Amino acid sequence: MYKRVLLKLSGESLGSRSGVGFNTEALRGLAKEIADASRAGLQIGIVNGGGNIFRGVQGAEKGFDRVDGDKMGMLATVINALALSGFIKAEGVPAKVFTSVPMEPFAHYYMRDDAVAELEKGTVVIIAGGTGNPFFTTDSGAALRALEIRADALLKGTRVDGVYTADPEKDPTAVKYDELTFDEALSQNLKVMDRTAFALCSDGDMPILVFNMETPGNLTRILKGDKIGTVVHK
Repeated sequence: MYKRVLLKLSGESLGSRSGVGFNTEALRGLAKEIADASRAGLQIGIVNGGGNIFRGVQGAEKGFDRVDGDKMGMLATVINALALSGFIKAEGVPAKVFTSVPMEPFAHYYMRDDAVAELEKGTVVIIAGGTGNPFFTTDSGAALRALEIRADALLKGTRVDGVYTADPEKDPTAVKYDELTFDEALSQNLKVMDRTAFALCSDGDMPILVFNMETPGNLTRILKGDKIGTVVHK
């Protein structure tokens, strides 16, 4: 179904169940899923969050300057990207970290054409640092990069198997959607991605697939065209 995707991972998905720090088993599991899908032929770009280390908005609530807090959050995403790339390489698949602001020699400065060239060679490309600007989330960064690399879809890997009418972890009566339009998701205030990310994807006709990244084999199933998760589209 898809040849090239942009996978959005939260920082918390790399952490413990509390969402803090690193969980090597979680990293190893994610890396294996990504490596298996890459070997099967899927071109994978990744944008990851940094909430397991530092979140700019929460920092501002604790007294940090918002701009400085967001910069700290961007650095947290770079740490996560380097960790994830190491585990992907350990699975025998090449991975390269790009950053939205120059950070050589730790990572490569992101240029769209360079990232696409790596994707076409079979390298997993991790783009860290968000958009490189404060006041923008990594959701917005993921939408931006998905459009730039001409991905077939933006995949949002979560702990649940799609979008529900309410949080299924809190409300057992919540009902899952198989598909939604962007307008429906916004009007129902469903917390899929932030409004800026939605606007970018809607304007760029970029579908968003929300699925359970913790289910083994799901990423490869997407490559094969299996219908899983929830698709949000125009």
